[in-house]
Parts: sequence; structure tokens; C-alpha cells
Amino acid sequence: MSKASNTPVVDALKQVLADTYALQIKTQNYHWNVEGPQFRSLHLMFEEQYKELFAAVDEVAERIRALGEHAPGSFKAFSELTKVSPPKDGIEGTAMVKDLLKSHELLSEQAKAALAVGEKAGDDSTVDLLTDRITYHDKTAWMLRATAA
Repeated sequence: MSKASNTPVVDALKQVLADTYALQIKTQNYHWNVEGPQFRSLHLMFEEQYKELFAAVDEVAERIRALGEHAPGSFKAFSELTKVSPPKDGIEGTAMVKDLLKSHELLSEQAKAALAVGEKAGDDSTVDLLTDRITYHDKTAWMLRATAA
């Protein structure tokens, strides 16, 4: 695969990277600021999630590098690319859960779109990476949905 043929794959991965980073920051913010009767369970759940997202950011960025491109790595670059809404201030735990749910559903859709680009390019490594991301976001969305019920 030539560098020129990597461009759509890399662009799709950059979107996933920016959205994953934004969701990691949002989740960590909610981890720090959650209050109320569900404090302990939500605090711990959000911590598990932001740590997993932190690792995912590295995996996606390294895939971009493996394809011969530079990964975006600044707040400015991520904020220009991301479709994930910023964290909301002063909301209660259930609202945080619902907000994170929307973001995980968005990430799943973004990863599915990127996976289609990787499949079209015949990039099995990217497809494998994105399949794992979709599985994670779908499972996390299910858990958040069940928590918010």
C-alpha cells in the first residue's frame, strides 16, 4: 500500500483518534466531578473507561504512524477534528452517564465508517484495530444504557 493510497485510511483514523481523545478527557472530567448517591460506582466506572480510552489513543496514533503519517497530537488539532461534545459542567451523575452514552454511540459509528474505509483499502491491520474499538464502544454503550435505566 503506497502512502498516497493510505490517505483515506489515515484521515479516518485521525477522526477516530480525535474523538477518542476528546471522549477520554470528557470521561476523566466526569470521574473527577461526579457527586451524589452513585458517586463510588460511577467514579470507579468512569476511571476504568478513561484508562481504556487512554490506551486506545496510543493504539490509534501508532497505527497512523505505522502508515507513514504523523498523528495529530495537540488540543488544537483534536478540537478541530472531534465530533464529541465537550463535558458539561454542573450536571449530576445520571446526566453524565447519558452524555457519555451519546459519545460512545458516536465513536462506534465513527469507527464503523473508518472500518469501511480500511476494508476498501484492504488494510487488515486497521480493520482489526477498528473492530476492537467498535466492540469496546458498543459494550460500553450497553453498560451506560443499563446504568442510566
